[in-house]
Amino acid sequence: MKIAFSTSDIGKAPKGYVRVRLVEEPKGMRRLVREDGIEWLELGTGTRSEMTRRRFVVLVRAVVQAAKQHKARKIALQIDRAPFPQLDTLPLPEFGSLIAQNLEMANFEFRTYKTRPKDGWSSIEEVLVCGRVPKDMQAGFRRGQAIGQAANACRELANTPGGEMTPRKLAQAAKKAATGLPISVATLGRAQMHKLGMGALLGVAQGSAEEPTFTVMEYKGGAGKPIVLVGKGITFDSGGLNLKPSSGIYEMHMDMSGAAAVIHAVALAARLKLKQNVVGLIPSAENMPGSGAYRPGDVLRSMSGKTIEVLNTDAEGRLILADALTYAKRFKPAAVIDVATLTGAAISALGFYASGLLTRDDALAADLERLAEASGDYVWRLPLWDEYEDCLKGTFADLSNIGTGAAKGAGATEGGMFLWQFAKELGCPWAHLDIAPRMTAAPGEELAKGAAGAPVRLLISFIESWTPARA
Repeated sequence: MKIAFSTSDIGKAPKGYVRVRLVEEPKGMRRLVREDGIEWLELGTGTRSEMTRRRFVVLVRAVVQAAKQHKARKIALQIDRAPFPQLDTLPLPEFGSLIAQNLEMANFEFRTYKTRPKDGWSSIEEVLVCGRVPKDMQAGFRRGQAIGQAANACRELANTPGGEMTPRKLAQAAKKAATGLPISVATLGRAQMHKLGMGALLGVAQGSAEEPTFTVMEYKGGAGKPIVLVGKGITFDSGGLNLKPSSGIYEMHMDMSGAAAVIHAVALAARLKLKQNVVGLIPSAENMPGSGAYRPGDVLRSMSGKTIEVLNTDAEGRLILADALTYAKRFKPAAVIDVATLTGAAISALGFYASGLLTRDDALAADLERLAEASGDYVWRLPLWDEYEDCLKGTFADLSNIGTGAAKGAGATEGGMFLWQFAKELGCPWAHLDIAPRMTAAPGEELAKGAAGAPVRLLISFIESWTPARA
C-alpha cells in the first residue's frame, strides 16, 4: 500500500480516488454515494463524544474494509481530529503512526495458496492523505507503515500451514527476515542442543521426523545489556500421545505464533534503527505422536538441571521455553519476555481480545499494561502467586509439567508458574505473555481471518521505551 500526501482539501482529490467521509451515524453504517459525479464512501462513527482510541483503531480499519467491499483501489482521507477531541492529546507523529499501522493491518489478507482472480485482488493500492499534514506527522505515517507491515509479516508466517512450516523452515524464515539488516542469525541443531543439555526441548521433538531447531537472532543497536525475547516455535501441535480432539487440532500450525512475533519484532527493531540491544530466541519443534514420542510418565532433564515429570504431552510449549529461558542467562539480559500460545485456559479466562500477562515484577507489569493499551496489543494481568507454586512439584521429578491441586483449574497461571521456575534464575525482570487468545483475529476488529499478528506492536513499543536505568 502506498501512502501519499496532498496539501489540497479532500474535495480536490484527483479523479479515480474514492473519498472517505465520516458521519455521526450508527457504527457499522457504510454506504457509497455519488455527488456531482464524485464517489464518497461514508462510514458511521457512532456518537463522536464516545470516541476512544480503541474505537478509533477499529474505525480506521473499517475504512479499508468498506473500501475493499466496494472494489475501491485508491482512497482519499482528510486527517482532522476536531470531531474527536479525545484524540487531541496524541502527539502528531503518534497519531499518524496509529492510522498507518491500522490501514496496513486492515489491508492484509493471507492469499499465498489462492489463485489470483481475473480482475485482481480486492486490495487498497494507495491512500492519499489530504489537507495540512506536518512533516513530523508524515514521519509518523511512515513509521506506522513499517510497524503494520511487520505485524503483517508475522501474520503471513503464522498462517503458513504446518506442512510448509517445519522447524528448519522456521529457522530459515528468521534468516530471511534478517536479510539486509544488522542482525546475526545462528541456528543450533539436534547435536548442539544435546551437548547443551536441552533435554526438555529434545524430549518434545522425539515423536516427529522433523529435526528440532534453536535459532538465535542478535541485533546490536546500542550499549548495555540486551532485551531478550523468547518465542514458542511449535510448528504443529498434535498434542503428542495425549492427542488433541478434532475440535482442538485445527489451526495448530499457528502454535508458532510466538516465534513469528519475536522474529519480526527483532527485525523491526533493526529496521527502525532502535538504540537498543535485542536478542530473539526461537526454540522450535513439532509435537507429534510418532513411535519415538515422549510419554506421560517420562522424566526429562532440562538445560537448567531441573528434572520434569511429564503428566501430559500436550503441555509441550512450556518445556521448550524452559530450555530457552535457561539459555537466555548467557546474555546477562536486562529483561526477558517470552511469548507463547501456551494455554486454552487463557482463552477461557479472557476470550479473544487480550493476551494473558504473568509476571512477578509489578513495575514491568505496569509498563507492559500501559504500552499494550497504546499499541493495540491488549493484555490483562493474571496471578502468579506463591500459593500456586507447590502445585507443580513432581512426584518422581523436581517438577511436573502440569499442575495438580489448586493450580489444576487455573491453567494459564499454572503455565506461567512453571516458566517462573526457570525465569527466577535470570536475575532480571521477566514476563510471560500467553497469546493464545490473540492467536487469530477476533470478531469485530476488522481484520482478515487468520493470524492476528500479536504482540509485535507491544514488543516494539517495549523495546523502544526501555532505558538502561531500568535494568
